[in-house]
Order: sequence, then structure tokens, then C-alpha cells
Amino acid sequence: MEMAAWGNAVLGGVLGLLIGSFLNVVIYRLPKMLERQWAQEIQAAQTPAGDSNAAPADAAAQEPFNLMVPRSRCPSCGHMVQWYENIPVLSYLFLRGRCSACKAPIGIRYPLVELATGALFFFCVQRWGLTPTAAAWCGFSAALVALALIDWDTTLLPDDITLPLLWAGLLAAALQWTQVPLQDSVLGAAAGYLSLWLVYWGFKLATGKEGMGYGDFKLFAALGAWFGWPALVPIILMASVIGAVIGIAMKLRSSLREGGYVPFGPFLVGAGFTAMIFGPHAILGTVLGLLGL
Repeated sequence: MEMAAWGNAVLGGVLGLLIGSFLNVVIYRLPKMLERQWAQEIQAAQTPAGDSNAAPADAAAQEPFNLMVPRSRCPSCGHMVQWYENIPVLSYLFLRGRCSACKAPIGIRYPLVELATGALFFFCVQRWGLTPTAAAWCGFSAALVALALIDWDTTLLPDDITLPLLWAGLLAAALQWTQVPLQDSVLGAAAGYLSLWLVYWGFKLATGKEGMGYGDFKLFAALGAWFGWPALVPIILMASVIGAVIGIAMKLRSSLREGGYVPFGPFLVGAGFTAMIFGPHAILGTVLGLLGL
């Protein structure tokens, strides 16, 4: 029985490697898809209806570009990646981290995302078995990996991921897959959004600056839906402490991006993973320990 459980966890890990490979595509392409959409909407809004003299859309912007097409290719030489060059982790090792055509280096983050997703899926299946609960937390993990890296790269937390994650948390609670009462899940979603919304407006009224984006509200609301309202304080405390430590370290190394802005989403994601693995209440003790209290 024990061997079967570990075998299922290994299969979950393999599935996670494959999902991680797809997440690399999502992380890279989804922000670009949104930018194209916004550019098209701006152009449409600026073009009077029936104006035959309107400038045609850029040819590159008219080409299909989504999560499925075009096929992945090397950004340096345009070499189209073959299926055997896209096997999670193994292809990176076989190619020694370089394009097979031009030998340009391939970012180490690609296999790391695959490994991280595989490890998270392994954990979920090992802990909850082949159950709807494990599937729910695997989906939760995949969404958070994508959100953390998209936010780090672009300071965007796309509604295309945060809102489905929020609704999935409520649905999982309603179906009793997360052991969070539906009432706690609903209150967690509402309190998560409103709490950061109030912080945002308080900071803006006091300083005239925006301290965070609306995507942070939605991500925190999603975490509230998945863990319930009692978990919100431990999660936000851990995210804030880790964010402050990393922000100070980056400032000392002069590695902050222009404007000194550090996206908050990755730290919320880190706290969310900590809550999933150790439980929300374990976070509070960890944070108090870090603060020496």
C-alpha cells in the first residue's frame, strides 16, 4: 500500500514536470498577449467608427499569438524547438543548457520551473493521494508558480489567472475538497480583497503614490478563498516580513528595479505555499520567530 502511494506521488511529480513546461509558456506569453490586446483596444478606441483612412494594424500584431501558436523557437536564431528538445529537464541537460542550432544559452529558470512544479505536484499527491483534494491543490500550485514569475517579470498579476484561482477556491470549499468551510472561504475572499484595497487607498491618500496594484487584492482574495479568513493575518504577515527582508537585501546590493519597486505578488505566493505545506497557523509562529517575539 505504501509503495502504491509513493508510485502515485511519482506519477504526480512527472505530471508536474509536464505542467511546469507549459507554465514556462504561460509565464512568457500571457503578458505579451495582454499587451497586444491592450494595444488593439487603444487603437480601436482612438479610431473613429467608419474611418476608412485609419492606419492598418501592425502585421506582426495580426499574426496568431497565444498559448498554442506559434511553436516555441530560440529567441536568438529563430530555431524552431523540436519535441525532443522540449522534454522537461532532460532536454536541458542533454543540450547542456544551449540552443542546438546557435548554441545560445537557455535560461536556467526553465528547468527550475519544471522541477518546482514537479516537486509541488509530488507533494500534493503524496499528501492527499489520488483524490479531488490533491488535484485541487495541484491546480492551486500551478497557478501560484505562474503568478509569482509573471509578477516578478512584469509587475502584472493577470485576471486570467487570479480570478479563476479565486473561484476555484470557493468551489473547492463548496465541494469540501479543502477542509475549509464555505462560509470561511467566502469571508476570506471578501476580507482578503477589502483589506488590501483599504491599505492601497490609505497609502495613496497619505503619500499620493500607489503602493500596490489591484492584482495583489485579487491574489490575496484568492488565498482567502483557499485557506479561509483566519489564515489571512498569518499569510500577510509572512509575505510582508519576507518582502521586507528581500527588498532591503536588494537595496543594499543596488539591484532594485527603476523606481525602487518590488512586486508584492511573489511574497504572497511564498506565504501561500507555506500555508499549503505547513498550515496557516504554523506561519504565525515562524513569523514571530523571525521577528524575535
